[in-house]
Amino acid sequence: MAAKRGPRVRPGVLDIAPYVPGTSALPGAHPVIKLSSNETPFGPSPRALEAYHAAASSLSRYPDGSARSLREAIAKLYGLDAGRIVCGAGSDEVLNLLAGAYLGPGDEAIYSEHGFLVYRIAILARGATPVVAPETDLTANVDAILARVSPATRLVFIANPNNPTGTYLAFDEVKRLRAGLPDDVLLVLDAAYAEYVRKNDYETGIELVATTDNTVMTRTFSKIYGLAYLRLGWAYCPTEIADALNRIRGPFNVSGPAIAAGVAALADQAWVERAVEHNEVWRSRMTEALAAIGIGVTPSAANFLLLHFPKGNGRSAPEADRFLHERRIILRRVGEYGLPDALRMTIGSEEENRAVIGALTSFMRGNGAARS
Repeated sequence: MAAKRGPRVRPGVLDIAPYVPGTSALPGAHPVIKLSSNETPFGPSPRALEAYHAAASSLSRYPDGSARSLREAIAKLYGLDAGRIVCGAGSDEVLNLLAGAYLGPGDEAIYSEHGFLVYRIAILARGATPVVAPETDLTANVDAILARVSPATRLVFIANPNNPTGTYLAFDEVKRLRAGLPDDVLLVLDAAYAEYVRKNDYETGIELVATTDNTVMTRTFSKIYGLAYLRLGWAYCPTEIADALNRIRGPFNVSGPAIAAGVAALADQAWVERAVEHNEVWRSRMTEALAAIGIGVTPSAANFLLLHFPKGNGRSAPEADRFLHERRIILRRVGEYGLPDALRMTIGSEEENRAVIGALTSFMRGNGAARS
C-alpha cells in the first residue's frame, strides 16, 4: 500500500508542545469561580464597553492598519513616541513577531527556568534553539542568564514580573543584565503585569528602551484593563525594531473594536487604580491567610499568587486541585512550568477570595467529603 503523500510540516514543528491554557470550565450547570487566568475581577472599564459597542456600526469596514489612535493614546499616557509603538493581537503576537524578525535556524534565545511558555513556542517555531537559565528562589538570575550567552544568542526574554511565579527583577538588576549582554542581543522585557507592581525598585523597561538600541518592552490590555477577550497588546521599541515588526505583522492585525476599547480603557485610569488598590489589599490578605493554614506562597508583585503544597499526606497540589474542582473553584495547574507541587491563584473578588480560603482551609485540615 502506497504511503500517504501530502504537505510536509517543517522539521521540528511537531515536536513543539502546544500551549495549554488554564482550565476555564467544569462539567455541570452550576457556576464556577474561575481564578486560573489572571483576569481582573472588575472586568473592563464601562468606557471601554461603551466604545466596543459603538464600534459595531463599523463592522463592515477595515480598521486603521497602523492602530494610530491607540498608539497615540498609549504615547500620551506614558510620554512616549507613538512612532515607536507597535500594536498586536495580544502581547503574544508581539512576542512572536519579535521571534520572527530576529530568530532563525542556528540561533539561540534565552529565557528563565519558570518563564512564560509562549517564549519556548515562539523560539522553536522559528527553528531556533531555546536555552533555559536556572532561577534562584523562583526569580530570574542575571548571572545565570549571562553565563548562557553564546555567539549564537540573539534574544533574551524576561517576564517582569514573571508568570507564574509573581517574582520580579529590580531595575538595577535589569540594567546589569542589559549591560552584560552583547550589543547584538535583543532584550525583551515582558511587562504584562506592570500596572500591578508597587515597588520602589521596579521599572517597566521604558527607560531602557529610550536609552538603548537593543531593548523592547511589551505590554498587554488583557490583565488590568480587562480586555483579554479582544486580544490587544503593544510593544515600545527602538525605531529600527519597530520598522522591522511593522514589515512582517499582518496589515490589519488589530481589530477596530479592540482599538476603540483600548483607547477608552486608557482614558479611565480611575478604573485601573481601583483594581490596583483591590489587588494590593487582597494579595496581602490572601498571602497571610494561606500561610496560616500551612500553604506556602511565593511573594508576588502581580495579581496572582503561587501556592505551594506538601508532596504527601493527601495534601498535594493535584489533590488540592481536585478538591477545589469539586467545590466549583478553578485555579491553575503549573506542572508544565516545572512546578508540579504548586497551583497559581488569581486574586479575585472579595467573595471569590474568601471562598478559596474557606475551601483550602477545609482541604488542609482534612474536612469535607468529596462531592459527587
